[in-house]
Amino acid sequence: MTSHLSRTVRSDARDNRARILDAARAVFGEEGLGAPMREVARHAEVGPATLYRHFPTKQELIAEAFADQRRACRAVVHDALTATDPWDGFRSLVERICELHARSRGFADAFMTAFPEAMDFAADWERTLLAVTKLARRAQEAGWLRRGFVVDDLVLMLMAHRGLQDAPHDSRVAASRRFAAYMIEAFRASPEDGSAAPLPPAPHLRLAHSPGPPRT
Repeated sequence: MTSHLSRTVRSDARDNRARILDAARAVFGEEGLGAPMREVARHAEVGPATLYRHFPTKQELIAEAFADQRRACRAVVHDALTATDPWDGFRSLVERICELHARSRGFADAFMTAFPEAMDFAADWERTLLAVTKLARRAQEAGWLRRGFVVDDLVLMLMAHRGLQDAPHDSRVAASRRFAAYMIEAFRASPEDGSAAPLPPAPHLRLAHSPGPPRT
């Protein structure tokens, strides 16, 4: 009897944890990281005590909820860096990062926000910027990327891309792909690139992803 009861309790706990994570992906994905924990609990149909028993802090819940997206992001960076053609790698990174962000407001928020006490999204961010720096140098040497491009231009692009979260959910990915296509064309070197007017100075935006911890 005791063994059967223990298995039932463990099974119920696993089910509750899975429901909480599904709810967190849905709630944070649509509303962003500002959504309160009680909304996640309500969506998962569990009490607040159950939620906090599995995830004592909001940061821990966010880290676990977006683990798959973090792995996908690392794969994007790896594929881009190992591409034979640096321009193809650069273009693929821009397209795929934008699409990951378009599919989840919460992941976009977390990717561009550092919570070092609970997770390492900051490492994903820095890894992506380092990859862009390497790819940009290679693509510029190959003559595909305009000479004035700097890594902060990617940060500026992603900040602008976050505005697409206000678009209807069903059209966000399509809008993201079109936005990315326009940005890639803007980054591409033209035949006149060498004689074109210089770009305005790039603002330093690399640390603009650290506004502080999410609300509880």
